[in-house]
Amino acid sequence: MASTVSAAPRKPWYTVLYIQVLIAIALGILVGYFYPNTGKALKPLGDGFIALIKMMIAPVIFCTVVHGISSMGDLKRVGRVGIKALLYFELVSTLALAIGLIVGELIQPGAGFNIDPSTMDPGAVATYVTKAKQEGIVPHLMAIIPDSYFGALARGDLLQVLLVSILSGFAIALLGKAGEPIAHAIDMAAKVFFGIIRMIVRVAPIGAFGAMAFTVGAYGVGALWNLVALIGTFYLTSVLFVLLVLGTIARFAGFSIIRFIAYIKDELLIVLGTSSSETVLPQMIQKMEHLGASRPVVGLVIPTGYSFNLDGTNIYMTLATLFLAQATNTHLTIWQELGILGIAMITSKGASGVTGAGFITLAATLAIVPDIPIQSLAILVGIDKFMSECRALTNLIGNGVACIVISRSEGELDKDKLHETMAHPIAIGEALEPGGSGVAPA
Repeated sequence: MASTVSAAPRKPWYTVLYIQVLIAIALGILVGYFYPNTGKALKPLGDGFIALIKMMIAPVIFCTVVHGISSMGDLKRVGRVGIKALLYFELVSTLALAIGLIVGELIQPGAGFNIDPSTMDPGAVATYVTKAKQEGIVPHLMAIIPDSYFGALARGDLLQVLLVSILSGFAIALLGKAGEPIAHAIDMAAKVFFGIIRMIVRVAPIGAFGAMAFTVGAYGVGALWNLVALIGTFYLTSVLFVLLVLGTIARFAGFSIIRFIAYIKDELLIVLGTSSSETVLPQMIQKMEHLGASRPVVGLVIPTGYSFNLDGTNIYMTLATLFLAQATNTHLTIWQELGILGIAMITSKGASGVTGAGFITLAATLAIVPDIPIQSLAILVGIDKFMSECRALTNLIGNGVACIVISRSEGELDKDKLHETMAHPIAIGEALEPGGSGVAPA
C-alpha cells in the first residue's frame, strides 16, 4: 500500500491549473482596480486566449460530431438521441425563462429607478440594436446554411459547423464498411486537435488575468454598485436554479450536482475569467467522456447544447426584460409577460457562448416587444460584462448535466465510472485522449 501511495505523489499546489487561474483572476482584479489604464491595455491577453481556443472549436466539433454519428451505426439511434436532446433543452430552457419572470415579479429589482427613456443615449446601444435587427427569425434560420462546405469550418459559426458535421456523419454512416477508414481518420485528427488544445489551455491563467484586468479597468467596480439589486438578483437566481432545478434533475439521474460542479471547477474558473463558455467547449467534451457518458452522445449533446440549451442566458433575458420595464415604469400585463416568454423562447436559440451574445439576444427580444423602450438597454451596458460571467457559468453547468441525463436515458452511462471519477476528479491538461482512459502519463 505504501508503494502505491508513493508512486502517485501530489502535485505542488502552484502547478495545479485551477489554482493558477484563481490567482490570475485575483491579480487581474487588483491591476484593473488600482491601475485601470494598465488593465485596459491588457485586453489583448484575454482576447488572444479566446481566439486561440475559438481557432480549435470548429475542427473539434466537426471531428467529434462526425465520428459520433458515423460510429453509432444505427441512424435511427442518432435521430432518437437528437430528439431527446432537443426536448430536454426546450423543457429546461423554458423553465429557466419562467423562473426569470417569476423572480423578476417577486423581487422587482427595477422598481424605484423611475428612469425617463428619453434621457438615455440611444448611441450607447446602437451596435446591439443593429445586430438584433439583423437577427430576425428567417435571416437567423437562413444563416445556418453556409456559403460553402469549408466556409462553415473557416468562419467557425457554431450552427453552420453543426449542420455540416451532421450531414457528413450521416453520409459516412451510409457508406457502411467503406466509411470506416474515413471515420478512423477523423478520429485520429480529433486526437491531434485535442493535443493542440492541451497546449493552449496551459496559458489559461494569462488569458484570465488579461480579461479580468480589462473588465475591472474598463468598467470599474463602481458599475456593480449602481445596479447591485439586478446583479445580486440574477446571481442568486442562477445559483438557486443550478442547486434546485439542475440539482433535482441530477439527483434523479443518480449523481450530485455539487460533486459535478467540483469535477468541472477548472473549466468554471476559466469561464469566470474569460466570460465565455466557448473557451472550454473542447475540454467539456473530453471531461464528459471521461465521466462515463457515451462518446457518441457527448459528440451530439455538448455542441448542440451550446446553441439550444442556454439556461443562464434565458434567466437573464426574462429577468432583465422585467427589470427594464420596472425601471422605466412600463406596466406589463400577465399576457404581455407570457408573450415575452414566448418570444424569448425563439430569440434565445442559437445565442452561443460568445461574450455579449446574451446582450444581443436581449436586444432582439426588446426589438419585438415595442412596449419597453429599447434605448433603456443603455442602463445595462456598463454591467453586462459582469452579468455575462454568470450567464456563461450557468450555461456550462446546464450543458454538462444534460449530457449525463441523456446518456443515462440511452442506457449508455457507466455509473461506476461516473461516481469513481467524481470522487477523484482529473485536471485539465492531463493527457486525456478522446475516448481514452484519461490517465496522465508517468
